[in-house]
Amino acid sequence: MEIRPTTDQDLDVFVNTLHAAFGLYPDTPNGDGGGVWWSAIEMDRGLLAVTADGRPVGTAAAYSFELTLPGGILAPAAGISAVGVLPSHRRQGVLTAMMRHQVTELRARGEFLGVLLASEAPIYGRFGYGPATYTGRITVERHPGAPAALRAHGRADAPGTSSNSSSVEVMRRAECGEILEEVYDRYRRAQPGALSRPHRWWALGAGQPPVAQAPRYVAVHRDADGVPDGYASYSLSDGTLTVDETIATDDAVSTALIGFLLGHDLVTQVAFKHFPPWHPLRWQLADFRAAKVSSDSDWLWVRLLDVPRALTARGWFTDGELVLDVDDPFLGEHHRYLLTVRRGKADCVPTDRDPDLSLDVSDLGSIYLGGTAPSTLVRAGQIRAHRSDAATLADILFHADRHPHCLHWF
Repeated sequence: MEIRPTTDQDLDVFVNTLHAAFGLYPDTPNGDGGGVWWSAIEMDRGLLAVTADGRPVGTAAAYSFELTLPGGILAPAAGISAVGVLPSHRRQGVLTAMMRHQVTELRARGEFLGVLLASEAPIYGRFGYGPATYTGRITVERHPGAPAALRAHGRADAPGTSSNSSSVEVMRRAECGEILEEVYDRYRRAQPGALSRPHRWWALGAGQPPVAQAPRYVAVHRDADGVPDGYASYSLSDGTLTVDETIATDDAVSTALIGFLLGHDLVTQVAFKHFPPWHPLRWQLADFRAAKVSSDSDWLWVRLLDVPRALTARGWFTDGELVLDVDDPFLGEHHRYLLTVRRGKADCVPTDRDPDLSLDVSDLGSIYLGGTAPSTLVRAGQIRAHRSDAATLADILFHADRHPHCLHWF
């Protein structure tokens, strides 16, 4: 078997092999290939696993993203996607060979972070990825003829406004593509865990709504100067108003959009997709029990390809020192690092000092953005603490300025 890079000429073979791996048929693309998720694939970053007689049996791809780190720092990250192996060739080492080839290639390119969305949770931990952001669905029930009410002190001046001079305008998805792109880009630059959405994704409609140009209404929030600073993409069917995503540059804008959506006519429930577990919505409702949380799940998984570069890239908010004993069994590597943080900057160097924490590189990926407390993994038996105060110190040190959250699907 050979693992080889792909070119533009491999697109049809790549897409057909990937769909066969998942037992699906490719959608019929538009004339220019736009409007389908694979139209944004970077074929110069793809891989094909090919048998000795030339048959493609596996695929893997990588996107070129920016990931927002704690402290509002933008870092390049390889978005791993389109990973699949034909059912006839599973459990024969094809996936492992592709993932090893890919990690080696990413390192050769000088990249120090890889991210992915896991189709199945047990798969990617063994390749060094750990769940780092989480998402869920919040459904708010409405009584007939009575919108779900926001608490007076937790809402804006009125549903649909965040001040006397700001406003919410309802537009069609086809009318506001540039607004969505600009507002999302402002949002993702300040939100740890968020990924960039390159212009070509929007132009091609490559992804899920509202990136995909599927029919949707969009509630666009504008500030007092008329500048868009938030939006919510939604559809209504059989009394359920489903919100694809809510993007807001601050909490007041978020509250205004939520109030607007909860006040929509002919709605029995409002389902907010991709809300983080820490979202304050339930506390904003007059009836706390009106909101039901479901589909609570992992979202973005992170892998550190170069531990010192990754740890020194993010922002830090408490001074301190930790000795991390990091095991990377997939690559057969084991290193011990002294992490020193002073005035928001980190230094990470090899050391022979006794470790404070021993952990797998996948666990380091989970705590990297500040969305998973090291002490949680210590209690779970995943991380070993060698001092009684090591877990507490690690919690304080890895804590971020904001909870990480990722909305982008890829």
